[in-house]
Amino acid sequence: MSEGHWIVNTVIAGHPMAFNMDTLVTMWAAMLFLIVVSFIATRNLSIFPSKIQLIFEGILGYFKGISDGMIGEDGKKHFPLIMSLFLFIVTANLMGQLPLRMIELKHGEIASPTNDINMTAGLAIIVLVYYVTAGLIKKKAHFLFKGFSFEGIIEMFVELLDMVTRPLTLALRLFGNILAGEILIGAMLGLTAMFLPARFIPIIFMFFEVLVACIQALVFTMLTTVYIATAVNEE
Repeated sequence: MSEGHWIVNTVIAGHPMAFNMDTLVTMWAAMLFLIVVSFIATRNLSIFPSKIQLIFEGILGYFKGISDGMIGEDGKKHFPLIMSLFLFIVTANLMGQLPLRMIELKHGEIASPTNDINMTAGLAIIVLVYYVTAGLIKKKAHFLFKGFSFEGIIEMFVELLDMVTRPLTLALRLFGNILAGEILIGAMLGLTAMFLPARFIPIIFMFFEVLVACIQALVFTMLTTVYIATAVNEE
């Protein structure tokens, strides 16, 4: 099994650029998968739901309750972003697991899109821009400016610092957990490849990483919901 990303170097407008093609391919594959599954799940909606409709209704209902509980009456406005983030991240997290990891590339290996810090940073920036915009729309200048008092100025600077660290922690948490999981599985596959009786050991770690992939998607989504709630709620 090869190590690292499948990197393609090119020149665009006179500037050298490098692209992690493995994570780009799996990112588009994850989006295409969600589009197809969403089309299938919503094609023939019925009061007597099919299995796939029942699964999606359960997921949507769970996150609808969370967004309404945290954000309040404005929860329905922000629900599409919250739900889209969870579905994409959980799908992306699972893209780097077997059987895709059995595919060997000449210049790298198949990896989850969230195994790329560029992807997780992009998602975190989207969240940052979204909840700051939502806060400014709802609270206008009071979202950041707390008054001309000493306490108000300090609170504004603390809030600005918090805005800088939030996307950083979101990006690093998701990236670090997914990368560590894929490295662990790769190491276990390499250690047990020569011993036939021990080849089932990596499967245990793969099941564990599936759980981690779901938990990390949930954590990212829950923190996004909290950030939006703190931005738009008056309390």
